[in-house]
Amino acid sequence: MTPTTIVIAGGGTAGWMAAAALGHLLGEHVTIRLVESEAIGTVGVGEATIPQIRLFNQALGLDEDAFLRATGGTFKLGIAFDGWTAPGHSYMHAFGDVGRDVGPVPFQHYWLRARAAGVAGPLGDYCMNEVAARAGKVHRGPPLTARTIPPIPYAFHFDANLYAAYLARFARNRGVEGIEGVIATVERDGDSGDVTALLLDDGRRVAGDLFLDCTGFRGLLIEGALATGYEDWSRWLPCDRAVAQPSTGSGAPLPYTRAIARAAGWQWRIPLQHRTGNGHVYCSAFTSDDEAAATLAANLDGEATGDPRPLRFVTGRRRQAWRHNVVALGLASGFLEPLESTSIHLIQSAIARLVKLLPAMPVADALRREYNRQADFEMERIRDFLILHYWANGRDEPFWQACRAMALPDTLQAKIDLWREAGVITREHEELFTEDGWLQVLVGQGVTARAHHPLADAIPDADLAEYMETLPLLYRREAGALPQHGAYVAQHCAMRR
Repeated sequence: MTPTTIVIAGGGTAGWMAAAALGHLLGEHVTIRLVESEAIGTVGVGEATIPQIRLFNQALGLDEDAFLRATGGTFKLGIAFDGWTAPGHSYMHAFGDVGRDVGPVPFQHYWLRARAAGVAGPLGDYCMNEVAARAGKVHRGPPLTARTIPPIPYAFHFDANLYAAYLARFARNRGVEGIEGVIATVERDGDSGDVTALLLDDGRRVAGDLFLDCTGFRGLLIEGALATGYEDWSRWLPCDRAVAQPSTGSGAPLPYTRAIARAAGWQWRIPLQHRTGNGHVYCSAFTSDDEAAATLAANLDGEATGDPRPLRFVTGRRRQAWRHNVVALGLASGFLEPLESTSIHLIQSAIARLVKLLPAMPVADALRREYNRQADFEMERIRDFLILHYWANGRDEPFWQACRAMALPDTLQAKIDLWREAGVITREHEELFTEDGWLQVLVGQGVTARAHHPLADAIPDADLAEYMETLPLLYRREAGALPQHGAYVAQHCAMRR
């Protein structure tokens, strides 16, 4: 028997994503209550996503254009990393395939051979998403010019607060009860240690069987009540603060996120229909709060439309995302900075994991252990991918020099060694980032491979040169036929101002 009552502590993106999904998927089998307070703000800056968000929206049956209209959304084909190896340099981690494998040998081995021979272009020329993104083009559906060209995978930029509100309406229409109130204390069973109820400051008691902690960095249940503990990863990801500030946009919105390296961190730039999301993630050991805010203000996309909003954080994760009958979601479960737009995805994957392992009551230890094992693996592998960006930099400032000098986790060092020595990239189990994602960042940030697969030498030189020339031609032709991003948004999903 599944839990009869699920109580969600906290709203925001995490809370309402959970409420919408559980209300839709579990329906009449459970009672779902969500407690939130307008007096307690949400972080609400997770505005860039990865393509898996489409699976979440589709599982709920959301109309894509209606969702984009409601959230001021635009399309996203990847992330451009500007200035990470040197000022003026830019590369892209774009969604989708890079090149095409030939037989059992991945594309990068042919590209490495051709690059050494001087007959290959930059890696981005072989990714349809990057070619389209750099041209400011988007498309949904099959290719327009040739069936052999892969469809363009895409994600979204959207206003996270509007998305939460959109999902709140969806969830309430499916029976989720929203309760306005401030949680004063957490009631626990004296024998089992499980949480039994949330006690609100006006005396109300919200009882439940399973509790989801969506209270953000505070972790009111998972840490405040259960003292679960936190694993600090700041020795690898040293940025500990951010300042966010919206602005007007300048020109047509780009179909990609920008991550722009700064002296002591980096800046995000996320184009929405009604504004641009801007933020500066930085390390307080190398710059002051005032300097960081000034850096952001000097590099806004347009005119500021709100005051700068400071955030403080410690990268890492809870030692257990699920403890007793409490599951932490979103920022309550840990924090990985938004360098690769994984914040909302981690909420989504946690919800999917919970649905698969939904317990009878009391919670079986085996379910808890498996949930935590999967959650730990996912976060550690994302952590490694983020560390790679910092470590493989080419900048001269003290912050970046310190990043290059850091000792790496063994899991990341093994990946780098495999690439450097043999040009090989492996993906373990359900690791989030694909081989193509690792390839783009490794090459983009100047980590060179000393060898390629010997089977890549089987293709004659002339055939290899033709192959390396043909793909970019096909992709440029396809991009030329695609509509401009701004016009496409205006036609299909323009926000009602």
